[in-house]
Amino acid sequence: MTLMLGLSRKGLIDRLDHGRIERAIQAAERRTSGEIRVSVAPFFLGRVEHAARRAFQRLGMHQTRERNGILFFIVPSRRAFFVLGDEGIHARVGADFWRELADAMSPRFRAGQFTDGILLGISAAAERLEQHFPFSPTNDVNELPDDVDLQ
Repeated sequence: MTLMLGLSRKGLIDRLDHGRIERAIQAAERRTSGEIRVSVAPFFLGRVEHAARRAFQRLGMHQTRERNGILFFIVPSRRAFFVLGDEGIHARVGADFWRELADAMSPRFRAGQFTDGILLGISAAAERLEQHFPFSPTNDVNELPDDVDLQ
């Protein structure tokens, strides 16, 4: 998890280029059997990590065949985001990867380049997913939607 500079949820949603994000997810998933989702959360009480884990379950990310889903959970009201990977990918990349990914995205978020920050995260996640879970044209299907989840 890391901090973003202030922007309301509506402000962030208005500034996100949903089309570019969805196309980046689709391009990433053509390289890997992994699944990637982006979720923008409303205000809530409690810990961001806990809410990210609930969203992970709600979005069915734990139900992928190889347990290789990655969620980018963004909470504008809390100026925070959390990147969460399922057990299949986490077992291969370890905790350091998630911290490095968040650290790489943070400067873009601080600069107000939210779409670019998310795209950078998607690209880095796809690269690592491709190493461990390459795409197989004979048995890969898109298991989850590619749209930005707005809860």
